[in-house]
Amino acid sequence: MKVLVVGGGGREHALAWKIAQSPQVDRVLAAPGSDAMAGLAECFPAIASGDLEGLVELAREQSVDLVVVGPEDPLVAGLADRLRDAGVATFGPSAGASQLEGSKAFAKAFMDRHGIPTAEHRVFDRLEEARAYVQAQACPCVVKADGLAAGKGVAMCETAEDAEQALQEMMADRRFGDAGASVVVEEWLQGEEASYYALSDGERIVTLAAAQDHKRALDGDRGENTGGMGAYSPAPVVTEEVERRIRERIVDPAIRGMASEGHPYVGVLFVGLMIDPSGDPYVIEFNVRFGDPETQPLMMRMEGDLVPLLVGAARGQLPVESHLNWGETAVCVVLASAGYPRSSEKGRCISGLEVGSEEGGVVVFHAGTRMSEQGDFETNGGRVLGVTARGRDITEARERAYAVVEQIQFEGAQWRQDIGARALDRLTDS
Repeated sequence: MKVLVVGGGGREHALAWKIAQSPQVDRVLAAPGSDAMAGLAECFPAIASGDLEGLVELAREQSVDLVVVGPEDPLVAGLADRLRDAGVATFGPSAGASQLEGSKAFAKAFMDRHGIPTAEHRVFDRLEEARAYVQAQACPCVVKADGLAAGKGVAMCETAEDAEQALQEMMADRRFGDAGASVVVEEWLQGEEASYYALSDGERIVTLAAAQDHKRALDGDRGENTGGMGAYSPAPVVTEEVERRIRERIVDPAIRGMASEGHPYVGVLFVGLMIDPSGDPYVIEFNVRFGDPETQPLMMRMEGDLVPLLVGAARGQLPVESHLNWGETAVCVVLASAGYPRSSEKGRCISGLEVGSEEGGVVVFHAGTRMSEQGDFETNGGRVLGVTARGRDITEARERAYAVVEQIQFEGAQWRQDIGARALDRLTDS
């Protein structure tokens, strides 16, 4: 079987790494892929993840059996529809279903229609009306750009002044381009965040393990929102009872709701959740693809073959009796460039990568790197590396990950020191 992975970041590196382990797969392709992925997949760097026509043509020319779409942008643009129209089995939702991530206003209205619990909210497309609303409301609140903003279009606002600044940047300054033409202002939910994943073929559902992302740039969940500074799995906050509530109140109604509205959901539904102190889950956001960096620890923990599930979902024959098992714990620590999430410094030489390749139970997934003319890896993005370790428990996994992080160097490198701290605190308390 030939599998084409669309994308070239840390998530796609982890997916290609796991897919290549399948006995069903003879060849992995990636477009555009990356220099780091070249050891796992044949890469086509000239074909960007947003080049829909190029990707369809590549799948045809290479007689690809399955396409796995990593990023959200091509899904929202209709890549899965075009591939299916060309007769190519595709793991990823249609443009219609991808509105769940492509428009936060759409997602909120969808949740309202189907009784899915989420934060109280208002949608605005006029700056002055949004300003008047946040001035009249009790803060804190959350301001979100309606469209796609690479995970960074969310501002956690403790005061009305913070909210007004966020509105100015999104709606007037257009920090996120057209994504900020409309905004969602919602209540700041209290509790603990978690990420939950479910695969679907439009009707049947197979759930995966839960994870916990760390969105804020700085330790202690401070600073600006980022695409994610690290993650771990499992997330202890998602107990068996909490998982039952997530499935019954959120995942099942979402999959049924999309089908009833004429957009059967094919692919992975990633639910960003807030679990309140009583264990009730609320949707922070829907994403229509695997998360980044949550995919990295999920793939490290996963025991068994992922490919039959991807193929089954794409072909409308999802095997609900999954043979996946899960190792104990995995932790991913993201190393980012100086200036991230506002900017990134490229071309900084990276040293110490050989340590990760030599360390047992650790894989370094590349999110934003390239090969220099001298044959060494250098930085090429905001998030650069995802050092991912597996261990018997959160303590061992964290120790392994951070031991490697400390030995990888590039100018301006930044990372959080507290990835997995909440799970560690729970372990200590127990």
